[in-house]
Amino acid sequence: MARLTFAFAALLAILAAPALGDEGSGVDYARASTGTRLLEKGDIDIRMLLEASNLGGDEIEIGEITLPVSYGQGGGHLHGRMEIFYVLSGRLGHSLNGEAHVLEPGMIGVVRVGDSVAHAVLSDEPVKALVIWLPAGEADRLIGEFGYSEAPLD
Repeated sequence: MARLTFAFAALLAILAAPALGDEGSGVDYARASTGTRLLEKGDIDIRMLLEASNLGGDEIEIGEITLPVSYGQGGGHLHGRMEIFYVLSGRLGHSLNGEAHVLEPGMIGVVRVGDSVAHAVLSDEPVKALVIWLPAGEADRLIGEFGYSEAPLD
């Protein structure tokens, strides 16, 4: 458990470290990889940056998600694994177990196993965020259960 806590703390330090960011994003962030594959459903894109294919294990998955301005869910959905959102740009409505929150660039939202969450874009621009799933497996679940398509990335 201490090793996982240290690994999580190190991951958060990496996410918060200054880097060259996209101009106008409001957050210093630069993707170091083009990723492994692109998941798409409608106007939602998830660029998988870290998963079993390039990690060699199934402890964690990290994707860069883009949610369109029109995105908003009616009701919440339950989670079977931990999900962490780190907002890079835009404003994200993050309703957790019925309690509404607003996540802005640089803020983190955490969803634990068994929590009910609903997300909505609250800005006039798309929301871009890093989404982290612990343990891995959510990307394949999105494809198998929720109708996302996948395409390899160069």
